[in-house]
Amino acid sequence: MTVRVRFAPSPTGHLHIGGARTALYNWLYARQHHGTFILRIEDTDRERSTEEYTHSILDGMRWLGLDWDEGPIYQTDRAQIYHTHLNQLLREENAYRCFCTPERLEQLRTEALAAGRKPTYDRRCRDLTPDAHDTRPCCIRFKAPLTGQTVVQDMVRGTVTFDNKELDDLILARSDGTPTYNFVVVVDDVTMQITHVIRGDDHLNNTPRQMLLYAAFNYPTPLFAHLPMILGSDRKRLSKRHGATSVIAYQQTGYLPQALLNYLARLGWSHGDQEIFTLEEMVRAFSFDHVGRAGAIFNPEKLDWVNMAHMKSFSDEELAARVEPFLAEMGLVPHDRDYAARAIASERERAKTLRELAEISAFYFRPSVVWDAPAVAKWLDADGQRILQAMTPMLHSVETWNADALKETFSALQARENVKFLQVAQPLRVALTGTTTSPGIYDVLTIMGKTTVLHRIEQALVHAKKAHGYSGPVS
Repeated sequence: MTVRVRFAPSPTGHLHIGGARTALYNWLYARQHHGTFILRIEDTDRERSTEEYTHSILDGMRWLGLDWDEGPIYQTDRAQIYHTHLNQLLREENAYRCFCTPERLEQLRTEALAAGRKPTYDRRCRDLTPDAHDTRPCCIRFKAPLTGQTVVQDMVRGTVTFDNKELDDLILARSDGTPTYNFVVVVDDVTMQITHVIRGDDHLNNTPRQMLLYAAFNYPTPLFAHLPMILGSDRKRLSKRHGATSVIAYQQTGYLPQALLNYLARLGWSHGDQEIFTLEEMVRAFSFDHVGRAGAIFNPEKLDWVNMAHMKSFSDEELAARVEPFLAEMGLVPHDRDYAARAIASERERAKTLRELAEISAFYFRPSVVWDAPAVAKWLDADGQRILQAMTPMLHSVETWNADALKETFSALQARENVKFLQVAQPLRVALTGTTTSPGIYDVLTIMGKTTVLHRIEQALVHAKKAHGYSGPVS
């Protein structure tokens, strides 16, 4: 048997974290078994589905690297296929027309709830003799079995049994002719020859109804795997109140696609003590035998840790290339790739995401310093200015611009001015970066180079005079 799986998002929103994990598990299973991964866009909800969300889903899948073998297939292009299958069910008396009005159905529901019963349709129209001339509005219902059980053999949850009497005669097509979710999903899976349905366990209650439809079409039932929900820290279903939930948001924040996939794969799936995986390793190791049944807690701090681990796997040049788009958003475009690689590498241990790395490295690429007022007030006061003024001719005289020569210069300045290292390093750090936080001062000096360093010290002295209320010449 050739494995055929599908990921079937609805374009009523962006690709979210739960959907991305479902797509990943389908993709891993297909690749592991040399099968086919199908992308199907379930866009029958005309009111809420948008082209913008469709493009967003496709972009999210491409960014994650989850390539599909067939598709995207759109349900809105398959109306004739659904119509043909609906007529088949009617012809074979596995479906019937229901003429009950919305008012009657609402009355049934109200009475059932008042009596403490589950609200179900009373099957009033089930055994009506079909009349081709009856033009009253009607929906079409599935003629579900009244007795027996439907047993789901689930690859995650094991055996789950449903009593058929609890399943109701579900609506296959509304009175306006539009088909319903449970019907079109089965028709799609039948015609696309899906062998495994891998989806969230919020669909588990739909599964027995869909299995009865597979049987009505005389089609072998696919194997099912219902994945546990992703939960927030409060153990409620992950939503916007827990922070970013869409793939696009994580892309924009500067997470790596391979890191997000790594984290999502382990969010419900266990594999010994290994935490960091490449896609190739996940394909080899993934198994539904080790997917848990309990909801998985989404931990943003753990995602940060995984992202940092993947960032560390890049060379300085590769990392700089990935940071450049985030620098470009700030209007900063490095023109020297070697300089960019060294500058960004000096900050790589302090950043959790590419965007954060771009932000803390930005001072290297700005034409002028962006000043932090408290830092200027504390370190570019009269004493700080005196240190920078004393330092300037000494830095001018450094011939070989490297860490060893700069350390000697600092030592000489400390001895001459009778100050500690911090009293030299911090004013200079503020002068060069605008803040009190940066990589080691010798790293900053050697990366920036002599010309830039001297120019920024000059700028800092001018700014410090103005900040401290002095408008005279800089000596």
